Amino acid sequence: MSTDATLVFATSDKGGTGRSVTSCNVAYRLCLRGLDVAYVDFDFGSPTAGALFEIGGAERGVTEGQGLHSYLLGETGEPQRLIISRETDRAQLRRATPGAGRLVLLPGDVGGAEFGCDEAIVARAVALLANLLSEFAVVIVDLSAGRSAALEIALWATASTMPARRAQHWLVFHRWTREHVLAAGGLVHGPHGLIQTGALFGHDREELLASTRCVRTAVAGSDRTRTMDPAQAAWLNEQSKALRELATAEGIGAAMVLGQTPIEPMLQWREQLILDADVNARLADLATVEAYTDLARRLTDSATWDIE
Repeated sequence: MSTDATLVFATSDKGGTGRSVTSCNVAYRLCLRGLDVAYVDFDFGSPTAGALFEIGGAERGVTEGQGLHSYLLGETGEPQRLIISRETDRAQLRRATPGAGRLVLLPGDVGGAEFGCDEAIVARAVALLANLLSEFAVVIVDLSAGRSAALEIALWATASTMPARRAQHWLVFHRWTREHVLAAGGLVHGPHGLIQTGALFGHDREELLASTRCVRTAVAGSDRTRTMDPAQAAWLNEQSKALRELATAEGIGAAMVLGQTPIEPMLQWREQLILDADVNARLADLATVEAYTDLARRLTDSATWDIE
């Protein structure tokens, strides 16, 4: 395994956080920077990464019994790989971009569901991740929401057999609301959460916490208050302050934040990759692309993960 490769796990305590769509867009931005990226769909209950990459016939996973469910359960020797630039139905994604790396999806199986976590499954996960890390610069694993088998498999697989923990990053996605902040804080620090479960599998608590960051999604920009009724704007500012205080109290304050994404009208109607062409056509906001680009940069910047 290359110690230069970066292994990223994307998780959330709730659905609807923008975890998958943000992760896919970050993977695409990393690819544009010339990095080879593997996107691994461990969202066992809803393997829909194919829809985000607009791959016809794989919107809810693959049907040939060659997906990640089949692989982890020992029903196939190798999970299927889909090269995005070849398989996507979106013409703009099929066009060669000078200097871009490869972007490859490992999909789940259609009709796949959550399953247990045992030594055989974890051993297959270890073999898969080690193989991918020897081939790709960045491997992003999209986990099922909540305290799931996918999270347990990831924590168990990385605890005892992958010692290069500095190359392992855990991203906890949450919307910028009270309910989601509470849920994300609980997932990181609460009972059966990321840190506690990781420690049970053998992770060092401090190292695991140091490799964990939050991504805040659908954050309203300060410019929105300029066109609001003064009373509404004042209320919104009060809520924003309260959320910042709550996040700090829950242990996911500013120091724990990798970055944030703005409210994007395009994604409220259709979850997909946002391309520069979408911004040029004035279909998507430039701020959204800038947010994804910044997340990609910070994710692979060693300074982001330095322990002070």
